[in-house]
Amino acid sequence: MRSPGVTVRCHGALNDFLPRAQRGQPVTLPWSAHESVKHLVEVAGVPHPEIAALTVNGVPARFNERVAPGAVIDVYPHEDAPAGEPRPTTLRFACDVHLGRLAAYLRMLGFDTLYRNDQSDTELVALASAEERVLLTRDVRLLMRSAVTYGAFVRATTPEAQLREVARRYDLRASAQPFRRCIRCNGLTTPVAKAEVLDQLQPRTRRYYDEFWRCQTCGQIYWRGSHVQRMQALIDRALA
Repeated sequence: MRSPGVTVRCHGALNDFLPRAQRGQPVTLPWSAHESVKHLVEVAGVPHPEIAALTVNGVPARFNERVAPGAVIDVYPHEDAPAGEPRPTTLRFACDVHLGRLAAYLRMLGFDTLYRNDQSDTELVALASAEERVLLTRDVRLLMRSAVTYGAFVRATTPEAQLREVARRYDLRASAQPFRRCIRCNGLTTPVAKAEVLDQLQPRTRRYYDEFWRCQTCGQIYWRGSHVQRMQALIDRALA
């Protein structure tokens, strides 16, 4: 006799991970005695870091549990969880290779954000796990790796919209410290005397500006030129 299988029901925003025709509908999967709840919900298409809570037949359950044939698994997104989304003690990020501009924007807001455009997925996941960083990605399969504890699928496709999305999800307004990090390398910046960087400045910059900051890691020089007004406007929009 054929097993009745297992049913997965996605709630709220978790339907985004299902094919359009299946959204809002139960997903029926074959049952196996060796498959965990985590495996089943990810076969349905939902990466585990996006799930705030789940139940099996109405009873709260964990990812590593096994289920009986005929079980019904309900999965809920973070916005439906009273306790909010689990996150590291210190909010730090790691961005995949598709999110370079988002990484720069997060650094602009003062958040420690790892990004390398030549980094493999394996290296990225290992670093995010070891350093307890929130992994931000446009790759659903990357979030399904078992080593990922904290992570989010970034739904927006333009950098500014991505920044707004991450700012809302992690309430960045409360802890942002704009312009304290180097956008290029993620190092911290510190004030530096104009005399110390005079030979690195263009003539107009040397003439019109007197306050400067230098990255402690890569040595990049910063000053509050007209570009800072544009950056501040972007920050204001993102944190509004």
